[in-house]
Amino acid sequence: MLTQNLFLQGIYSFHGAGMEKPVPIHSELLHYVPDGVVNQTLYFRGGNSSPELIAVVLIRNGVPMRYFPIGAKSDVHVPLRVVEDIEGGTAIELHVAAPEGVSGTVVVDLGMVEH
Repeated sequence: MLTQNLFLQGIYSFHGAGMEKPVPIHSELLHYVPDGVVNQTLYFRGGNSSPELIAVVLIRNGVPMRYFPIGAKSDVHVPLRVVEDIEGGTAIELHVAAPEGVSGTVVVDLGMVEH
């Protein structure tokens, strides 16, 4: 069985639409798990330049799967202890939830493995 490491990562500006309204961060942060493959997310690292709490949301097929809150002008590292299998044919994407009108820059690094 071949294993491949994958990362959704980068530095992106954002504009908040409300904490209860996560919006896509960037089209580069979308990944389709190939058919016949299992994906597992292993860790998330993130940083937030804004003066408000935000959350990066891992979306699976349009539904929130995990929330990663990041404090104001802060960072976070979350090694995931509960690892779920994400089946082939699934779309996974990172969104951001931020208070309405808040702008800033978010740094994201989601580490995954596929086998």
